[in-house]
Amino acid sequence: MFSPQLSVLSFLIFFISCSIPEKGDKKIESFSQLSELFEDPPASFRTVPFWVWNGELTMEMIDEQLEDFYLRGIGGVFVHPRYGLITEYLSQEWFDLTAHAMQKAKSLGMDLWIYDENSYPSGFAGGHVPDQMPESYNQGQGIRIVKQSVLQPDSSGRYIHIFKMENDYLVDITTTVANETGSKGDYYLYELHNYPNGGWFGGYSYVDLLLPGVTEKFIEVTMSGYEKAIGDEFGDYMPGIFTDEPNIAPPRGENMLRWTPDLFEQFEKRWGYDLRPNLLSLVEDKGEYGRIRHNYYGLLLELFIERWSKPWYEYTEEKGIAWTGHYWEHGWPSPHHGGDNMAMYAWHQMPGIDMLFNSWEGRPDQFGNVRAVKELRSAANQMGRVRTLSETYGGSGWDLSFEDMKRNGDWEYVLGVNFMNQHLSYQTLMGDRKHDFPQSFSYQVPWWEEYRSQADYFGRLSLAMSSGEQINEILVIEPTSTAWMYYSPGGETARLEELESDFRTLVDELERLHVEYDLACENI
Repeated sequence: MFSPQLSVLSFLIFFISCSIPEKGDKKIESFSQLSELFEDPPASFRTVPFWVWNGELTMEMIDEQLEDFYLRGIGGVFVHPRYGLITEYLSQEWFDLTAHAMQKAKSLGMDLWIYDENSYPSGFAGGHVPDQMPESYNQGQGIRIVKQSVLQPDSSGRYIHIFKMENDYLVDITTTVANETGSKGDYYLYELHNYPNGGWFGGYSYVDLLLPGVTEKFIEVTMSGYEKAIGDEFGDYMPGIFTDEPNIAPPRGENMLRWTPDLFEQFEKRWGYDLRPNLLSLVEDKGEYGRIRHNYYGLLLELFIERWSKPWYEYTEEKGIAWTGHYWEHGWPSPHHGGDNMAMYAWHQMPGIDMLFNSWEGRPDQFGNVRAVKELRSAANQMGRVRTLSETYGGSGWDLSFEDMKRNGDWEYVLGVNFMNQHLSYQTLMGDRKHDFPQSFSYQVPWWEEYRSQADYFGRLSLAMSSGEQINEILVIEPTSTAWMYYSPGGETARLEELESDFRTLVDELERLHVEYDLACENI
């Protein structure tokens, strides 16, 4: 018997779990068929951890660790390049080792998924994208509004626009600034900023995912070698690609706004007016700030979808593979990293989230975040997607117990997850690598030989929760775009925090009504 559960619809909904199986999985059409597979679920329903390649790789290591995963009931792995890696990323050796891992996984009946980046966030290909496409990172990604009472622009060339306040209206004096230099008045200088360079990004910086062509370059650089190495296994024993926290956050700084070279052009094309003299309304409650903020963050979301999500979706559709992974879903209702995660999920064949840590202290945005899980399930429901992934357990510490694992996993599955991705399974913990982001689901932990009980349990749960039919009965509108109108950079305003609190209260009330609904059904 399937029971109703609360879900978020773009938005929020009551539903009766679960849903129909995805392409590539054996279709479950009867309870007897479900029962037949329940004792030993197929690999596609079993857990699939991040297999962290973070040292010097060898074929012997690959064979040994894959066999070990298989014995513990693991259905597959995400090959995850990460901090400490010695073997050169995206080199011929890298692809040869990946091809070997593919064949070994195939011989064991396991799946081998690809993680699309060297660490995270996805988009820079371990430094290869900015190296091959300098315009992907060196044209600026942020604008900071600098106020001056005496106009003194420096000669750095960072000011792309300069305005003067006259009669409560900003007048563009960029081309005549020499006539105003040294004068008193209310001046607003739009200062261009870049993401900072650093070793994490291969000596470059993160790239501008809103710039046309950057995603296509990322796909070309990352996937061409895998296509040659894996070949015909795409869509079979290599089911898909994981993308991790791609984002459009601006550079750090007070009053920093996200910018891309054609922002103003695209804004006027989309909304019919010039953003430049209205930019101040994005950081101060001036003019029609609600409408301007709504339009600004709406445009950023549209560009993020058009220039990041759609190219990846089209690529994976063409190759017959699933695109999974997650965004920065923990910041709602802030549009800082991206305007609306649910709108992004619509372009994934298997949308996902991460749900890390093991306590409320310090990270209530992740641990126990009901809204994020319900958003995921709701987006999948609306788009007809069956499988929903959660990157789980990371940062929970070396003392994470089986009881904790089951409790946290059960909580996610009740809310709508049906594909578990453990974070992380390390190749090695040598040196500083052990401080990366514990826990580890591999040979380094004393309980590893007993882990199969957990793997079998969640494999069965995934199988059951990927079967059946979902019925939606209640719609609750989520006020994401309303929240944009009350957001200003530098942190949520008091109104935004109040809005989030009201929304959480609404969720609690819906859950109470859900319990009453269940009891009423039982008494009929």
